[in-house]
Order: sequence, then structure tokens, then C-alpha cells
Amino acid sequence: MQPQHPRLPATAVIREVGLRDGLQSIATILATEHKKAWIRAAHAAGQREIEVGSFVPARLLPQLADTAALVDFAKTLPALFVSVLVPNLRGAESAIASQADLMIVPLSASHAHSLANLRKTPDEVVTEVARIRAARDAAGAKTLIEGGVGTAFGCTLQGEVKKSEVLRLMQALLDAGADRVSLADTVGYADPAMVRALFEEALKIAGERFWCGHFHDTRGLGLANVYAALEVGVHRFDACLAGIGGCPHAPGASGNVSTEDLAYMLGSMGLATGVDIGQLLALRQRVAGWLQGETLHGSLWQAGLPKTFNAFPTPT
Repeated sequence: MQPQHPRLPATAVIREVGLRDGLQSIATILATEHKKAWIRAAHAAGQREIEVGSFVPARLLPQLADTAALVDFAKTLPALFVSVLVPNLRGAESAIASQADLMIVPLSASHAHSLANLRKTPDEVVTEVARIRAARDAAGAKTLIEGGVGTAFGCTLQGEVKKSEVLRLMQALLDAGADRVSLADTVGYADPAMVRALFEEALKIAGERFWCGHFHDTRGLGLANVYAALEVGVHRFDACLAGIGGCPHAPGASGNVSTEDLAYMLGSMGLATGVDIGQLLALRQRVAGWLQGETLHGSLWQAGLPKTFNAFPTPT
């Protein structure tokens, strides 16, 4: 493990999103018991933030029909911060009832992608977030609201997405009542220079309410983009075990940043993640067995950890 770079955060958090972003993008419908085993093993490996599913109609995403049961199970594990994705007020009401710790409301900065993916304009999504905030407060619930701005670096449908529009919508989400905001390179258009420029501006607007970076490895720049975000002070990132997932509107997408590859990079650079990478690789092998026939990604599982690697996870 190398000494930690003075410009980088001392610690970083990997939020596992494979159970939602990963599984919704593949044909296999994973059994609920396998999902629970995944959550249990990820927690045992030291992961403390897991997105377990999404409250969407089962007819649209049968892979995620058991989200309520998974929230119930995940909430039994000590110190596990449980998040879900919700596309609208109805989904948010289910998330509130489930007592999830956080609900992520996706917003596409691309007008075209927003209509294709959510059937709403970006500003209509902002209005929906205000309704969700009102419902959350009326229920006296503690579930936090994260507004996730996707297609922040461009869009396969629309092409260019202006930085000013991304920042406007992020501010609008905060004004509408989102507790936190995040940025996502939904279709894998970003490069490190673009990430540094946008995230610097985002942090000026959101400060401590900026929560997470979400990168896809569509063009092989996922980890490089994480590093660029680290350099400006972001320290929480979404990732999928085995690099599964992606966007249905991004043809050729190879999936999200691989959890195990990201954990290795962070640990090798001296950032404490609390993750036991050996246990993570063992879990990846189990998940690969459950997802036979699906295309998986990542590099660490093929080469293994270097003999010189000596990262010690911090206890939680």
C-alpha cells in the first residue's frame, strides 16, 4: 500500500449498487435468498452502504420486485445504511413505509433522456422531489432524499449536456428539498478533466450536501474519473460488484465501475475503505455462479491482489 497522497481524502466510501443498478440491467432474476446472501456477505466484507433495490412496478422490473423484503432484511444488519431508488412519489411512499435510510430520485439533465427514461422533463422531476419532501416530512420519517443528476456529461440521445444546465438542476433539487445531491456519468462520456471541472463547481454549490459520484466504465475511464473526483474532495462512489449494470440508452455500455477494482485502487493508494478485498473477491465468485450466462466485468478477479498489497480495513 502506498502512502496516502496529501491531496486525496484519507477515507472513501464505496456504495454498492449492484443489487439495483446491476441486476435491473440483466435478464437473470436473482432469487431473493441469493440477494440476501449477497447483502450479508457484502456487509461481512465491510461495506456499510448498499442500495438494495428500487420501488418500481414489478411488471416493469421483475428483477427488483422483492425490494421491500430486502430493505427489511438489510435493516437487521448492524450499522448498514440502506438505500433504494424511487422514480416518483408512489415509489417514495413505499420507501418511507419500508423505513429505508435513503431514497435516491434520479433526474436526467438531458431533456431527451429524461423523457425516454422517466417520461418527465427534468423540471417535472424537480417538482416531484418537492412532493416527495412534503410527503416525507408529513410522515415524520427519517428517510433522506438524494437527488441524483444523471447524464451529467452528455447523452447518447441528446448529445451535449451543458454544464450550466447540470448545475442549475442540482441547485433546483436542493431548493426543492433534497437532503443530498449526486452526479452520474450515466452513459460513460466523461473524462478526468471534465469530472474535475464539473465536480469542483458542484461542490461550491452543494458543499457537504454533495454526496456521491457515479461512473460507468463504458470507455474504460471509470477509475480515472473516480481519481479526478477524489482530487477535488469527493469521497463516496457508487460501484457494482463484477461491473454489472449500465444504462439501456447507452449501447455498448460495459457497466458500472467494478466494486472490487475500485476497492483495490483506493486501498492501494492508502485510502481507508473498511473493505476486506479478499472477502469481496470471494463474494464476486459466488455472484458469478448465480449469474451464469451474464457478461461480467472487472480486472482484479483475473489477476488477483499483488504480493506487495497490504491494506488493512478499518473496523466499523
